[in-house]
Amino acid sequence: MNLLTFLSESSATDTPGGLTVSSILSLIIPFVLVILIFYFLIIRPEKKRNKEMQEMLNNIQVADEVITTGGIIGRVLSVKEDTVLIETGSDRTKIRVVKTAIAKNNTAHEAAESVAEAKPAKNKSGKTEIK
Repeated sequence: MNLLTFLSESSATDTPGGLTVSSILSLIIPFVLVILIFYFLIIRPEKKRNKEMQEMLNNIQVADEVITTGGIIGRVLSVKEDTVLIETGSDRTKIRVVKTAIAKNNTAHEAAESVAEAKPAKNKSGKTEIK
């Protein structure tokens, strides 16, 4: 006896405790939909943010102005593998922080500037020009 004949026989008898293919699908479909919603609304955007954050941390250079997660604003003096030396304030206080403690890089780099320049700009006459 194969599976199809078993399922067709069980649906034909339609016992109160028996499971049919349609009842199994009606139980599985909501779980699949919830998983898809979680993926597209939570998991995928979080992966994108993590990728952007890692790219920002890898592109930190000397003389960049950064903000740490603790709210300290300073200029980068040196970059090591896992740490960054930051100079803060007018009294030139130096602080060594872990790279992952940097929340934002306020300095725009050449790659970001070249993307902004590639966008079309309108001149005074209203025509679109590409730089």
